[in-house]
Amino acid sequence: MRRRPRPSPGARRDGARAREGVTDVRAPVRLWAQDAERTLADLPQPLPPASLLPGEGEWEVEIGFGKGRYLLRRAAAERDRRFLGIEVAQEYYDILVGRARRQGLRNLAAARGEAQTLLAAVLPHGFARAVHVYFPDPWPKARHERRRLFAPESVDLVLSLLAPGGTLWFATDFVAYGEVVRELLDAHPRTRVTVFPGGWPAVGAQPAGPRTNYEAKYVREGRPILRLAVEWAGGDGLAALHPRGVAGVLAAYRVTTGEAA
Repeated sequence: MRRRPRPSPGARRDGARAREGVTDVRAPVRLWAQDAERTLADLPQPLPPASLLPGEGEWEVEIGFGKGRYLLRRAAAERDRRFLGIEVAQEYYDILVGRARRQGLRNLAAARGEAQTLLAAVLPHGFARAVHVYFPDPWPKARHERRRLFAPESVDLVLSLLAPGGTLWFATDFVAYGEVVRELLDAHPRTRVTVFPGGWPAVGAQPAGPRTNYEAKYVREGRPILRLAVEWAGGDGLAALHPRGVAGVLAAYRVTTGEAA
């Protein structure tokens, strides 16, 4: 079931908090890949990933890539994989695109846009082997909770990017928020959650230890960090929805499609 994203009540920031980047959720979605930039008008929807980066390599997605150091490092080290970064801040999108061009990275694509819009209406389901979300804005105030990507009514948007057996990697230094995310994901019948209290292990070509500059900084400062790996068993439509979010998603779907309750 494709659905329209929940209306955003204001500018949201999907990556690391305290950003200076200009954030405008109303700006048109922009997509960059292989030294060409396009808009949604140039591409079919849902977007076939191969229309961005052809090939056979597995896909990984980072939501809120900031200045893109993690994505750039992974793309440079693993040229046989394909990477897609999503970022709402125009400044940071431009930084990543500029660095990827200079490095000649042909296996990295970037999307500038609001994450919920891209996940709900643009990107296909089940195409990614891994999704990464590191140090997102926790939106700690109660009135801002609906902006969170990890909420009962929207967590399926993130999980549905994954192919069956794929993994969501998540980290935050706001431990109270992280525990909310952990409990939410633990309660989904199609997930299995693993916690890494001592730091990230080596995974494939990725070495053990911090994955982002924020994480390395927080480790040096001795901040507690909650790290999760969430294995997705697969599922689409109603099967992908969180049990606590089904009623809200279906009610919003009826409103946007004009169906009777």
